[in-house]
Amino acid sequence: MYIFHDPFKNKSNHKMRPLFQLKPPQRYRTLRSRPKGPPKRTPKFRRPLPFVAVIKELENPNDALNLLQEYQQRGYKHDYPSYSAIIYKLARAQKFEAVDTLLYYIQRNDIRCRESLFDALIQHYGKAQLVEKAIDLFHRIPSFSCERTRQSFNTLLNVLVDNNRLADAKNFFNRSSKMGFRPNSISFNIIIKGCLEKGELNEACKMFDEMLQKEVQPTVVTYNTLIGFFCRNGEFDKAMDFLEIMTQKKIWPNAVTYALLMGCLCALGKYKEAKKVMFDMEYRGCKPRIINFGILINDLGKRGKIDETKSLLLEMKKRRFKPDVVVYNMLINYLCKENKPAEAYKVLVKMQVEGCEPNAATYRMMVDGFCRAGNFENGLRVLNAMLNSKHVPRLETFCCLVEGLLDCRKMHDACFVLGEMEKRKVRFPLENWEALIMDSCGGTAGVNLVNELIDSH
Repeated sequence: MYIFHDPFKNKSNHKMRPLFQLKPPQRYRTLRSRPKGPPKRTPKFRRPLPFVAVIKELENPNDALNLLQEYQQRGYKHDYPSYSAIIYKLARAQKFEAVDTLLYYIQRNDIRCRESLFDALIQHYGKAQLVEKAIDLFHRIPSFSCERTRQSFNTLLNVLVDNNRLADAKNFFNRSSKMGFRPNSISFNIIIKGCLEKGELNEACKMFDEMLQKEVQPTVVTYNTLIGFFCRNGEFDKAMDFLEIMTQKKIWPNAVTYALLMGCLCALGKYKEAKKVMFDMEYRGCKPRIINFGILINDLGKRGKIDETKSLLLEMKKRRFKPDVVVYNMLINYLCKENKPAEAYKVLVKMQVEGCEPNAATYRMMVDGFCRAGNFENGLRVLNAMLNSKHVPRLETFCCLVEGLLDCRKMHDACFVLGEMEKRKVRFPLENWEALIMDSCGGTAGVNLVNELIDSH
C-alpha cells in the first residue's frame, strides 16, 4: 500500500485535508486552532482480489484448477476467498470430484472456512440428488475448523425434503437438540412443507401444534404454506379460514398470500373475483406486486384472451409496475401457442427496449414458436441471439430447427446449427438421423446408411 505524504503536514496552521481535496496554498488564510483529539484516519479501501475476479469471469470451470496452479507458480498465496471462489464455480458445474479434491486440501492445510460455503455445497449436492454427500458434508463441517449452526441444519432439512426424504428430515429434526440446535420457525416450516407435499395434512397440523407448544412463533411463510395447500386442492373456504386465523394473531398476509388465493379463484373459473382480491388487498394495507398481476395474466393467457392480457399489461405500467421476464414470458408463450410468433417476437424486442433481459426460456419459446409456424429462418435468427447471450437451447429445440432447415434444403444453416451443438457437446440423436435419411433417400438405402453411421459412431 502506498503512503501519501501531505506537503503541508508540518505546517502548524494548515488544516489536514484528504488527498482528493488538496488545493494549492492560498496567499491569505484565516488562522484556526488545530482540532483537539486524535487525527481522523483516512478510510482504508480494500484492494481488489485479482485471482477471485478472474475465476468469476471464467466460462469453462475446468480451467479453474489450472489457473490455481498457474497463480501459485507466480508466487501468489491463495487463501479462503480463492478456494471458495473455485469451489462455487465447480459446484455450479457439478464437478464434484474436483470439489472433493479442494475440500481435502483445505482440510489438510487447516484453512478456516465460513459456514456459507458448506451451505452452498449442501444445496448443490441436493440439486444433483447427491443426498448422501450432503449429509456427509453436514457431519464433517466441524472438521474444517468451522462452527456448525442452525443455518446449515435448516439447509440440510430442506435438501432432504426436496429430494423426497421426509422420513430422514423428520429424524434429523427430532435429533436437533442432541446436535445442539433448537428448531426455529424455518425448521418447522420445512417439515410442514414436506408433509403437505405428501398430502399428510394431519402430520402438518401436528407440527403446527408442536410449534405453538414450543413457543415458536409461526410466520407468514407458515400460514402461506398451509393456505397454499388448500388452494392447490381447490378448498378456497378453508384457505380463507386460515387467513382469518393469521390476521387474528396479528400476522399480516403478504402479496404471496393473496397470490395463492387469486390462483385458487382463477382455477375455479372465478377470474373477476380474483381480480377483486388484488384490488382489495391494497385497501387492507398490502400493496400488489408483480406476482399478483402475473396470476391474472397467466389465467387470461390460458383461456386465449390475448387482447385482455395486453390490456392488463398496460394497466400494470400505468400503475408504475415494471413487468419482469416472467410476465413477458407468459405473454410470449401464449402468443406462440396461438401460432402468432411474429407478434411474440415484437414483445421480445419491446421487453429488451424497456430494459428487461430475456432468459433462456424466452429464447426457447421463440425458437420453438417459429419452428411450429414453419418459419425456420427467423427461428435461426433467434437461436443466434440466444447463443450470443450465453444461453444453451434444449436438445428438442436444436433438433426441431435442424430438421426444419433440412426440410427447406438450407443445408448450410443446418450444418451451422449442428456445429453449435457439437461445440456444446450436444449430440443429434441417431433416431432423428434415421428419420431424416429415410425421408431423404427412401427405401432401404437410407437404413443401410444409418447402420453405417451407427457402426462408425
